[in-house]
Amino acid sequence: MTKDIIILAIESSCDDTSASVIVNGVVRSNCIAGQKAHEAYGGVVPEIASRAHQLNIVPVVDLALKDAGIELKDLSAIAFTRGPGLLGSLLVGVSFAKAIALSLNIALIEVNHIQAHVLAHFIDAPKPTYPFICMTVSGGHTQILLVKDSLLMQELGTTIDDAAGEAFDKIGKILGLGYPAGPIIDRLSGEGKPVFQFSEPMVEGYNFSFSGLKTNVLRFLQKEIKTNPDFIKENLADICASVQDRIVSILLNKLKKAVFDHKISEVAIAGGVSANSGLRMALEAAGKKHGWKTYIPQFQYCTDNAAMIAMTAHFKYLEGSFCGQETVPLSRYKF
Repeated sequence: MTKDIIILAIESSCDDTSASVIVNGVVRSNCIAGQKAHEAYGGVVPEIASRAHQLNIVPVVDLALKDAGIELKDLSAIAFTRGPGLLGSLLVGVSFAKAIALSLNIALIEVNHIQAHVLAHFIDAPKPTYPFICMTVSGGHTQILLVKDSLLMQELGTTIDDAAGEAFDKIGKILGLGYPAGPIIDRLSGEGKPVFQFSEPMVEGYNFSFSGLKTNVLRFLQKEIKTNPDFIKENLADICASVQDRIVSILLNKLKKAVFDHKISEVAIAGGVSANSGLRMALEAAGKKHGWKTYIPQFQYCTDNAAMIAMTAHFKYLEGSFCGQETVPLSRYKF
């Protein structure tokens, strides 16, 4: 009888501590502990994040095992996010995983966070078929990838400065919104219309740039406030709708170029910003117009989560792709 492949996965790349158990490629649990402390600072504070991971990791792992009905002795392997991410946060997850693997004498699997966002599409149906184009969009990353197989991906384009999620948060800060600002802008966009025109940066190929948009919005607001100090307050919903409309159009224009150039009709998005309603609707509309098959993860698999780490680890386990105790976290990590 074939032995079950049971993997415990840990995700700690930023400010969410997450653990997941996957059994024979089926996710049994996915537990996440967030960190509210960063809201007061308008962004993630690395030292606070790493300390919170130390407090959260044991109860989160314990809950993931209990939810899955699995004990530590049942595990075939343990997986962890090696990078990219905040070094202090990654170190907590890496050290914890290595300690468990060593104590149980089981396999250790390191996972690239971006690769895992892409493979989140294989947690539940419908699942894309290879090859497909995937755009990963989050607070720290914006990339277009050509996915040839589960562990074979080619980067076609990336951001040359700010990521899309970072642009949402920085513009949100200018508008006086809370952190993270992306979901707030998304909600307010539903109450307004994209009546203000912001610039789209001219960047060659499939690369992105969002720093210019942030500057464009800032200068526009500064000009309007000179004549009307209450401009932001009176037009907040329309400003948010206009910002979101431009960010989404920048993303979709590059995605369309990649899809058309490579003549691939299987198209996916992943990452935290893929939870944005404007982006989801725009992708679905483009799919209907151009005859694409489009794929968007469930909301719980868009933001940072260990289920996507577990899914990637399952594929790596099948290929015998393991790592040793000498493995260290990497804040920048190309797959």
